[in-house]
Amino acid sequence: MSAAELTALLLLCTAVSFTPGPNTTLSTALAANFGLRRAMRFVLAVPVGWGLLLSLCASGVGALVVSVPPLRFGVKACGMAYLLWLAWKLWHAHKLAQADASQLNVTFWQGVMLQFLNIKAWMLALTVVAGWLAGRADIAQRFAIVLPLLLAFALASNLSYALVGTLLRQWLTDTAHGGRRLRWFNRGMALVLVVTAAWMATI
Repeated sequence: MSAAELTALLLLCTAVSFTPGPNTTLSTALAANFGLRRAMRFVLAVPVGWGLLLSLCASGVGALVVSVPPLRFGVKACGMAYLLWLAWKLWHAHKLAQADASQLNVTFWQGVMLQFLNIKAWMLALTVVAGWLAGRADIAQRFAIVLPLLLAFALASNLSYALVGTLLRQWLTDTAHGGRRLRWFNRGMALVLVVTAAWMATI
C-alpha cells in the first residue's frame, strides 16, 4: 500500500470515526449514566462488530446486501427501529442508571449487532473494500493493514466520547439542580439518535 493510499485511508477514518453517530452517542450516554467501566463493554463491542462487518464485506457479502433492495431495506428498517428504541429509553432516563439500570442497558452483543444494523457502517465498509482491497493482488497484506487500523480508530473514537461522558457525569448529576441536567442531557442524546435514524432513512 502506497503512502498516498494510507494517508487517504487515515483521513477517511478520522473523518468518519470522530464525527457524532449512533456509536459515539451511545458511548457518551452510557458513560454519563453508568460510568466508564460499564460503558466499556459497548466501547469494546464497536470494534468487534465493525471488524466482523468489514470481514463480511471483504468476502463479498456486503455487496450482496446493498444490491438486493429487500435486504438493504431490512438492514435500514431494523437499524432505525433499534435506534428509536434506544432513543425512547434515553428520553425516559431521569436518574443515574446505577439507581435504575432498567432505563438504559446495552449489552456487549447488542453493541456488536448494532454495527450490522447501521447502513452507514455497511456503506463505509464497502467504500474501504472498493477503494483499498478489491481487485488488488496483495489483498491479504492490505487487509492485514486495514483491519487493525480501522479497529484502532473505532476503539479510540468511542473511548474518547465515553471519557467525555465520564467527565460530564458529576456535573450532570448535581443534586442542586434536581437532576435536570442529566434529564436534558439524556434527551439531547435521544434526539441525536432520532436524527441519525432519520438520516439513515434517506440513504
